[in-house]
Amino acid sequence: MNSIALEVKDLVKSFDLDGSTINAVDNVSFQVKLGEFVALVGPSGSGKTTMLSILAALLSPTQGQVLIDGQDLSQKNEKQRVKLRREKIGFTFQSNNLIPFLTAQENVEYMLRLNGKGDKAGRVRSAEILSRLGLNDRLHNLPAQLSGGQQQRVAIARALIHNPALVLADEPTASLDTERAYQVVETFANLVHENNRAGIMVTHDLRMCQYVDRVLQMQDGKLVKIYETKDEIMELATGTVKH
Repeated sequence: MNSIALEVKDLVKSFDLDGSTINAVDNVSFQVKLGEFVALVGPSGSGKTTMLSILAALLSPTQGQVLIDGQDLSQKNEKQRVKLRREKIGFTFQSNNLIPFLTAQENVEYMLRLNGKGDKAGRVRSAEILSRLGLNDRLHNLPAQLSGGQQQRVAIARALIHNPALVLADEPTASLDTERAYQVVETFANLVHENNRAGIMVTHDLRMCQYVDRVLQMQDGKLVKIYETKDEIMELATGTVKH
């Protein structure tokens, strides 16, 4: 497997608005390596969600390329894109989209079944990853029996269970209190590192950036700054960045 899990080249996504063309993503390029956990930050309307939707193969760019594990999304038809999403991408969005009639463990196992891996080893792994996220006593609960934060952690486990090359998370701590948010993001980071995956987290909470390896800052559709050193990242996370 290529050590570059994700490569974004000259990416543009344009929308027509009242006769004008708006670039929600404006000529953005970057790479993410396996084993690297990256935060994507920026104000509302900066293009973060559009970018994440393109990376998840849910939205096609106007121009540019996205390569996931060396595979160019622009060269895939819809059937091939679905297959790539299922095998190479794990994602969790603010709406966790859990299946209401499946238990927490069954929701996580479902991703394995989609890839033909719903065996005993998969059941053991799903229980292990849920336990790491603090849900060992909720394996057999239905989503309606879980809090919003617990449901989000099940969605995170589901995103990671099939060892995708790329894991995407849109505001994974939005429904969590501060203490649990720190725990979830730290665990998320550890799982990305230990399993040699590439992770991208969109977050509005800059405190969570202390657990990432790099921070990509967007504004008005452009990638305006990359924080790469630990000192820079900690200054951002603690609110001590000097402008």
